[in-house]
Amino acid sequence: MRKEFAGGLEHKFMRIGEDIKVTDGVKIEGYASLFGLADQGGDIVQIGAYKKSLNDLKAKGRSVKMLWQHDPAQPIGIWDEVREDARGLYVKGRLLTDVEKGREAVALIEAGAIDGLSIGYRTVRAQKHRDQKDGKAARLLSELELWEVSLVTFPMLPQARLITEEKGDDPCSDEHLMRDLADAFTSARKLLARD
Repeated sequence: MRKEFAGGLEHKFMRIGEDIKVTDGVKIEGYASLFGLADQGGDIVQIGAYKKSLNDLKAKGRSVKMLWQHDPAQPIGIWDEVREDARGLYVKGRLLTDVEKGREAVALIEAGAIDGLSIGYRTVRAQKHRDQKDGKAARLLSELELWEVSLVTFPMLPQARLITEEKGDDPCSDEHLMRDLADAFTSARKLLARD
């Protein structure tokens, strides 16, 4: 692809082929988004909101980008797995230590200074909602176009965090599954009570 900029400067670029694989890096995982919880901006992501976007990316042979603090000029790794489950948007990937910011991110995670995850997206479908208990306005996000998942200092959804082995926070544990099921029932009851 060719782009021409002011002053006649040109850049040519192509997507790297699928035959190039990166195998190194420091593994990380966590939840970048949780269903049914209001973030600090009043947005609530609904189950299935990422499905179309993830399918579209897969069909095009593209992936969700891993960025540092939502800065598109600072990719720091690769998300090997991005999927919805009963709890939310689960991500698993590798921080690339050959990249300066990747090394910094590893050091900050190990020190406990960074553990937040945050999504970069475009809202495709949403509806306004007012909570009957506290009267707060919210947006129910039912379809999102996911662009990137960043490591951040302060996530909009405080519960969106990395999972570390030291914390023993296994996303597939019985305790997590029971909590997810309880959260899903609570959310369903709230939605039914509104109608």
